Formats: sequence, C-alpha cells, structure tokens
Amino acid sequence: MSFTICIYCGSRTGNDPSYTDAARLLGSVLADHGWRLVYGGGSIGLMGTLAHSALAHSGEVIGIIPQALLDREVGLVECSQLIVTQTLRQRKALMEEYADAFMALPGGFGTLEELIETLTLRQLGYHNKPIILVNLNSYYDPLLALFDHAVAHGYVLVEHTRLYHVVTSIEEAIALLETIHDQQPVSYS
Repeated sequence: MSFTICIYCGSRTGNDPSYTDAARLLGSVLADHGWRLVYGGGSIGLMGTLAHSALAHSGEVIGIIPQALLDREVGLVECSQLIVTQTLRQRKALMEEYADAFMALPGGFGTLEELIETLTLRQLGYHNKPIILVNLNSYYDPLLALFDHAVAHGYVLVEHTRLYHVVTSIEEAIALLETIHDQQPVSYS
C-alpha cells in the first residue's frame, strides 16, 4: 500500500540554509521509507531541493504544476510523474486527491494559502487527512500566534486547533508520519 505525503513549501530557498538542509533530509527520508511525495512540481527553492533529494534516493515523486509555471521553465521534468494542470485550483485539487497526509515546510504566500485551504477543508469535513506544520526555527510562530488570536476573538473554535499537528524538526515530522502510516486501514485491493 502506497503512502503519499503532500508537502507544501517555498519556491525560494529563503535566507536560512537550515531550511534547505531540512528539505533535503525530508526528501531522502521519504524515499528511504518508500513513501511517495506529491508536491507543486517545481525545480527551484525548497520544492526543488525536496524533490531532487527524494529522486536521488530512488523515491517516487509526483509533481503537479500549472501550465503557466511550466512555461516559465520552473517545472521539474525529471519527476516520476509530472502532471500539468491549467490552473492553480486544479493543481491543489489533485494534490489533495493524491495525499494521505499533508505537511508544510517554510514558504511564502503560496505555501500559506495551500496550508490554510487544507486546514479549512478539514475543518468543514471535506477530508480527514492529517496536517503537519513543521515549525523549523520557530518559522510559523507568528502564524500560530494569529491562530490563537482568532480563537481568543471567537473566530476559530479551540477544538479546531487540534486539526493540525505542530512539530519543530524533520525527525519529529517523520516520527509522526510513521505513527499515522501505522494507523492507516489496510487495503486489500
């Protein structure tokens, strides 16, 4: 039975080299576990580092990228499978369909938007897949503070803060994924 992790992360590497190291480590560990990566299909930034690392360790990588981004020559054509969509909305829907679990590494507006939409869809009952926020070097502390602020002001129910897990390292993320994987129902198809 395949186990597919959808990972949202930056199309830039950012200013902290430890984020690139974390993406590289995560890609290799996913491959070593035999878990499939689905991601935004990019060849640059943390996305590219993550996918290149998984591929270098013989992992299966499914990239899903809109035609407009592929036209900018930022798609990773070496993916095990590269799916080209017409829109970002189609991309996100396919990523969600493939995923057994979601994870967010540091990233910009796109990463934040994907994470928030995935949380919202889970809150509304459209899926019940685990969501892991990898808070490397406290990157997501301001976002988590905003979540707490929304709870304090009555816009988010406190129980909805249990719709996601927060970890602070790749090692913690992998340990959590191992637990999630072990709890999956067995498929005989």
